[in-house]
Amino acid sequence: MISRRQFLKLASAAAIMPWGCAQLGMRPSGILLNDVHSGLNPTTVREVIPVRSSEDIQHAVERAVRDRTAISVAGGRHAMGAQQFGTDTLHLDMRPFNRVLNFDSGSGLVEVEAGMQWPELIQASLTMQEGAAKQWGIVQKQTGADRLSIGGGLSANIHGRGLRLKPFVGDIESFRLVSADGQVMTCSRSQHSDLFRLAVGGYGLFGVVSSVTLRLSQRQKLQRVVELVRIDDVMQRFEQRIAEGFLYGDCQFALDPASEDFLSRGIFSCYKPVDPTVPIPARQREISEEQWLRLLYLAHADKTKAFEVYSSEYLTTNGQIYWSDTHQASYYPEGYHRSLDSKMKTGTSGSEMISELYVPRRELASFFADMREDFRTHNVEAIYGTIRLIERDNESFLAWAKEPWACTVLNLHVSHTPDGIERAAASFRRLIDLARKRGGSYFLTYHKWATRSQVEACYPQFSEFLRLKRRYDPQERFQSDWYRHYRAMFSDRL
Repeated sequence: MISRRQFLKLASAAAIMPWGCAQLGMRPSGILLNDVHSGLNPTTVREVIPVRSSEDIQHAVERAVRDRTAISVAGGRHAMGAQQFGTDTLHLDMRPFNRVLNFDSGSGLVEVEAGMQWPELIQASLTMQEGAAKQWGIVQKQTGADRLSIGGGLSANIHGRGLRLKPFVGDIESFRLVSADGQVMTCSRSQHSDLFRLAVGGYGLFGVVSSVTLRLSQRQKLQRVVELVRIDDVMQRFEQRIAEGFLYGDCQFALDPASEDFLSRGIFSCYKPVDPTVPIPARQREISEEQWLRLLYLAHADKTKAFEVYSSEYLTTNGQIYWSDTHQASYYPEGYHRSLDSKMKTGTSGSEMISELYVPRRELASFFADMREDFRTHNVEAIYGTIRLIERDNESFLAWAKEPWACTVLNLHVSHTPDGIERAAASFRRLIDLARKRGGSYFLTYHKWATRSQVEACYPQFSEFLRLKRRYDPQERFQSDWYRHYRAMFSDRL
């Protein structure tokens, strides 16, 4: 977590950042793109087109029809399964498309352009409501990084660390979608509800989201409560915190396989509402950028030390007060692994790949016991892990939260060699099997290393999802390498 002061500084800096590859938008072809975190999706697109209006999207669709080519779409470029990239596509860079279009201070509804990223939204929200007695803020966002777009969050149906929240679909009032024929449609639970269900969590395959109307919640002050717990007891502690009225929380667990704490002990932090008159001190304890970078190094070089330092620092923040929206901000040093590789003299480049595994809450302890044995047997190198909760999603078509799950988020280290990538892929496939045997599932947003049988077991509606994509986009105008991978995998069903 970063302070509000750091957060606003980062948001201001981002507002004047160049758009990177988007500035090359009019070059004819051969632009190489990649995801920010894993760096495992190098993709050469035909052209990068910076989007600044809905008309830009419509013109791109018209051009794709004329040139008989496909369109791919990206915001913050954090998805790791190539959902946002398509080889030889016209690539829409949504980041310049980032204004607030409408804000209703009575209902707490805010409409934003789809390329807006979380720091920009939170900053705009604070600015618009400065001095107001009742203020609104975001309900949830992804943790671990901030520069992710609202349109991308909708397309992946993301989640945060709410204790009683369903995925992002629950925060979406409506959105505007540019379809394969260039029409702009409003999608909600009452208008084009079929496309609402498909596009939320549909990874950009049903059209380009141009704006999103979000349901905000009233900002409130929260107190952080931190303790060290055993993983075997963490579900009971979650249940107690929920009964006590806590709103957010997670448990970040120890990852040194040589330690008795390995996947057995964690830093359990939850947030409860406090009286709005409770002051927030000007200088609370926080982890500095320098400390974060040291922790990233220790997570690779000395995992026991990393957990000791992190848990010790986190425990000192017990009792601190935060706002419900800005407490969700995170520090994320893009490209951190390049300096790590150099410092550790690995000889090859590396990165982390994320995955999320879902199991029924009663199965969490046994899932961790099996994972502990698997990681030690196969020498799996985990860099970061946390446990969160999610409520059932009964609205999106490709729903991943099919019941109230316990979510395990894992960053595994990947050496960028053929053997290193295959080792990571095999590790994630084994993790999916551990979740499957408990009736659980996994998140599609990250790697695309699952086998067909795993996809079918966890997402039995997947082939129908692909058929519906073709029904709404018969010319396959919106494509990605992620889509092409699964289209080939399920070709006999299409």
